[in-house]
Amino acid sequence: MGIKKKKSKRCSIQKRLLWYVFGAVGLGARGLAALALVAIALKMSPLKNEARLFNDCVKEQSTNKSISESVRFCNGGN
Repeated sequence: MGIKKKKSKRCSIQKRLLWYVFGAVGLGARGLAALALVAIALKMSPLKNEARLFNDCVKEQSTNKSISESVRFCNGGN
């Protein structure tokens, strides 16, 4: 009977490098997505402040007028 060779379970250098590249690309994509979410959150902050100021204006004006007149006033109407 002949001698059988055992197959090596180690990956070649090229395959290892390919796995590292795929891992780096995946991490880069996740980092880019995180940065995009931070940018969206920062852009939403002024909208939140404007909505809060508008609601405060309507509450203040509604003591003297109806709600619809208060909204029109706070939107810049007469």
